Amino acid sequence: MEDTDRMHGLVVKNTGSWYTVHTNDGRFVECKVKGSFRLKGIRSTSPVVIGDRVQIEENSEGTAFITDIEERRNYMIRRASNLSKQSHILAANLDLALLIVTVKYPETTTVFIDRFLATAEAYRIPVQLAFNKMDRYDENDLEYMDGLIRLYLTIGYPCLKMCAVSGAGVDELKQILAGKITLLSGHSGVGKSTLINRLLPDVNLRTAGISEYHRKGMHTTTFSEMIPFSAGGYLIDTPGIKGFGTLEMEGAEVAHYFPEIFKFSSGCRFNNCTHRNEPGCAVLQAVEEHYISESRYKSYLNILKDKDGNKYREAY
Repeated sequence: MEDTDRMHGLVVKNTGSWYTVHTNDGRFVECKVKGSFRLKGIRSTSPVVIGDRVQIEENSEGTAFITDIEERRNYMIRRASNLSKQSHILAANLDLALLIVTVKYPETTTVFIDRFLATAEAYRIPVQLAFNKMDRYDENDLEYMDGLIRLYLTIGYPCLKMCAVSGAGVDELKQILAGKITLLSGHSGVGKSTLINRLLPDVNLRTAGISEYHRKGMHTTTFSEMIPFSAGGYLIDTPGIKGFGTLEMEGAEVAHYFPEIFKFSSGCRFNNCTHRNEPGCAVLQAVEEHYISESRYKSYLNILKDKDGNKYREAY
């Protein structure tokens, strides 16, 4: 095939075996992955993901094959499923990951939040936490939410209170997202669809239609879409996820992805300290003295336990 038939573009939608690529000349082309391309040894549920910059070869029928992926700046990854050691790359080339958190309806556990944050740290993706549904919480819930916000702000993660139903906090969020390629994530039921409709009211019907089609037989883990944001940038909508199994983290590296644990680890007596039961461990001392929160330390231990291959099966 002549080089004139080769095009470059951005993968903006994935519905299983088909990918929509927004080409550099402004068209949207439906593509499949070239057969041989799958044999490159990528241990992933899909070799091509939303946000990938790709090269395509077009044919006369108006469809095309993806033949190459340009090098990724970063990507967000999780373990594909409870029984798989494959990875599921959620999206690539991100400026921001927006994690929607709810303290109830449903509860987002600190272990889930911390696994998400540690993975984002590992792949150098900034995170914004958005605490949704504040209109539904009682006094105790609000107190707990404020405690979580204080914790994560202290570590260095920006937090925002919002209510997608009423629109409270949404204008502030719009300013944060403007001009960025943002991955939107969180458990099913935390209000992602409501938020998208608030941020982008003109995609309401389109989102509903795709969701309905998706429920009728697409694989729930493969469907995602990149929606252009009115203020510039894109919002990447992904299916709700129950668990966040960490992947590709060696035991000694895990502490690096908890900024406050890493900070104190320089004071440990042993260079290879795992911060579990070693003498002279500065991290354990910091936990005892409440400089490191117990919930974060438990999350750290929880990720270490992933090595036995069982712990991640719980729905975090």
